[in-house]
Amino acid sequence: MELAPMLKALGDPTRLRLFQALLERKHCVRSLSRTLGISEPAVSQHLKLMRDCGLVCASRHGRHIHHMPAPEAAAFLAHCFAEMEARSAALDR
Repeated sequence: MELAPMLKALGDPTRLRLFQALLERKHCVRSLSRTLGISEPAVSQHLKLMRDCGLVCASRHGRHIHHMPAPEAAAFLAHCFAEMEARSAALDR
């Protein structure tokens, strides 16, 4: 996993809102579209980018595909930010 592509993806306000919605529960594209008030094709494009950088994964349930944060993504981001915080705290100011 690489931090820069994840941060770049989350730097877009719409993708950040999508990721935050997925942290609450699994969603299909239609559900995300209705929740955020954006078109289904736009949601699909954002989710593809987020899947490509490892932020999101999906599972099929019948005809529906449910999207969720990749299990390791949140832990990876938390670890990176905790490491940054520790380095900052260790600085002699």
